[in-house]
Amino acid sequence: MNNSKIIRIGFLIFPGFPMACLTSIIEPFRAANEIADRAVFDWHVLSETGARIVSSARVVFEPDGSMADADGLDMLFVLGAPTSAFEDPRHGHGALRRLDRHGVILGAISGGVFPLVRAGVMEGHSCSVHWCYEAAFRTAFPDIRMTDDVITRDRRRYTVSGAASAFDLALQLIEDRLGPDMAHEVACWFQHPTMRGDGVRQRIPMSPGAGPDLPDLVAHAAALFADHIEHPISVADVARIVDVTPRQVERAFKKATGQSPTHYYRGMRMKAARQLVLYSKQNMQSIAQAVGYTSPTPLVAHYRDAFGVSPQEDRKRINSFRVQGNVPLPPA
Repeated sequence: MNNSKIIRIGFLIFPGFPMACLTSIIEPFRAANEIADRAVFDWHVLSETGARIVSSARVVFEPDGSMADADGLDMLFVLGAPTSAFEDPRHGHGALRRLDRHGVILGAISGGVFPLVRAGVMEGHSCSVHWCYEAAFRTAFPDIRMTDDVITRDRRRYTVSGAASAFDLALQLIEDRLGPDMAHEVACWFQHPTMRGDGVRQRIPMSPGAGPDLPDLVAHAAALFADHIEHPISVADVARIVDVTPRQVERAFKKATGQSPTHYYRGMRMKAARQLVLYSKQNMQSIAQAVGYTSPTPLVAHYRDAFGVSPQEDRKRINSFRVQGNVPLPPA
């Protein structure tokens, strides 16, 4: 890319988008411009129609324009929630595909990957998906390659898992254009301790007292549990695969997490169930089957134990924050 050319970046925001993701990626560009003492990056916040948008933090944003103003961009990032969708899907999806044909780099931050995939521009590409959306994404888009990396740059598709990784992507783009010294100085401005690049996996927060890293035995067993959400695996089978006794698995989990492996595994399945409750339109029978239950009855009981509400109550609660024209999203 011509180093004298200003890089024009668009941010397409949907109602309920995470505000932190937008500020996290814009602020490094602003700092880079200040340090370079010239306009290297230029950004524009867009909405589908140009109408103002309320973020998930209930802060109102007045966009610079609409999708009709996206011509001339070098990159466009989508920011939204898993339930975000164009008011006019035919026009919105067509606009993204047209930008793709013109060579624009398309990307998404956090839940924005859902509307990006719905536009039909991610076939044959990999994308980063925030760990809290993995089950919902896998169910909605089984044919799209999903990674648990913080950043995935696959040809002209740049996707990041969350706000912190959006900052990291901005540093990468600054380094691409202005070199590593500039990226390092920008990181120092914000006291950003680590510049994460491609191939760095997300770190899923552990329960209090579990420590930052799991012992190898527990990590291996947890990975097996994660691979068997829909078709559960027994602790005995896990022990056989990792070549230890079930008692050793029990002791290792209790020491590392404060939980039995069975309780830990159920917690993983409940988190997956909650993703589907909050971010999909599936009914309870389908959700139960997706997380390894033959019927909704035990799912509802375990869900209530985990979160203090039933799945139906949880969906009703979240819908109360998503009403558009008296239509809840997703439908209960």
